[in-house]
Amino acid sequence: MTEGLSMYASYGGALGAVYALLVMVFVQSLVAAVAHRAQKSYVPGIVDESLGPESFVFRSHRTFMNSIENVPFMIGLVILAAMTGFDAFWLALLSWAYVGGRLAHMITYYLVATRKNPSLRSYFFILAILAQFVLMVMLGISWL
Repeated sequence: MTEGLSMYASYGGALGAVYALLVMVFVQSLVAAVAHRAQKSYVPGIVDESLGPESFVFRSHRTFMNSIENVPFMIGLVILAAMTGFDAFWLALLSWAYVGGRLAHMITYYLVATRKNPSLRSYFFILAILAQFVLMVMLGISWL
């Protein structure tokens, strides 16, 4: 019990970021489900292939799927870093930078319908991936 409290005391900032990520993905799943079910031709589990970025159904689905594709890797890195005694300040900083990038990506994807590449959301995606990459490299270097 005290070991868990000790880990929280050291890594509370990073664990808070993981919690925020999990809440964000949960909200994304709800938004996508509500948008999907609001369609006239709703079929459970199937998003119309003819939809594009002009459709909020498409954007909410892609936002959720993009998080499903990317967030687990970051959570794995955070857990691995905490378990190996990685610097708590850097772990929290990089974790929250990732959350900020993912949150901004989500909001811009919801609000901006575009086929332009790179779009505004792409820059926030890059911010999150950069935070993930820096954490991965720093974690690897810490083991040398």
